[in-house]
Amino acid sequence: MEPTAALSRRRPLVLADLVPGERVRDVALVLGAACLVGLLAQFSVQVAGTPVPITGQTLGVLVAGCALGFRRALAASVVYAGLGFLGLPWFIHHSGGWQGASTGYVFGFVLASAVCGRLAERGADRSILGSLPTMLAGELCIYVPGVTWLALDAHVGLAKALSLGFTPFVVGDALKMGLAAGLLPAAWWMTGERRRER
Repeated sequence: MEPTAALSRRRPLVLADLVPGERVRDVALVLGAACLVGLLAQFSVQVAGTPVPITGQTLGVLVAGCALGFRRALAASVVYAGLGFLGLPWFIHHSGGWQGASTGYVFGFVLASAVCGRLAERGADRSILGSLPTMLAGELCIYVPGVTWLALDAHVGLAKALSLGFTPFVVGDALKMGLAAGLLPAAWWMTGERRRER
């Protein structure tokens, strides 16, 4: 029996399950996903009038969350957040430690990874129509703690926090959602797994 076939009887497959060598693979994927988010954090643009920059992190969180599945995605985001808060310089601008106004978004990455991973285990990332709601759920998981934290950190009301930490990023995050929603079904198609299931 093929390893992927045996695994699919225990739980639905995610993309990471197609890589051989279970334990070494899982450790490598968790660390690799954390490093990917750290790398994408360096692609940042400061937006005038808000302490929160536009970064590539959310794209990495959404894609890795779906590709790794619940447990590995959660582990990767905890590693990213934990080591970053401890001082590893892979947050924006090669920074580490507590992130002030942006801290809530980092906590949101953990929640989004878990949610996207769980939905992917249910096959939500295998088509664009399934991927888009999954990405939207992930984005909401990032924004809710992000905006809430911003409101508390900046001592402003919710309306002001939304104007600082949500409204300026809607268009950019919509583009990242669309990219992620296209990448994942395309990756499934390239592996051949989706075609074999039909």
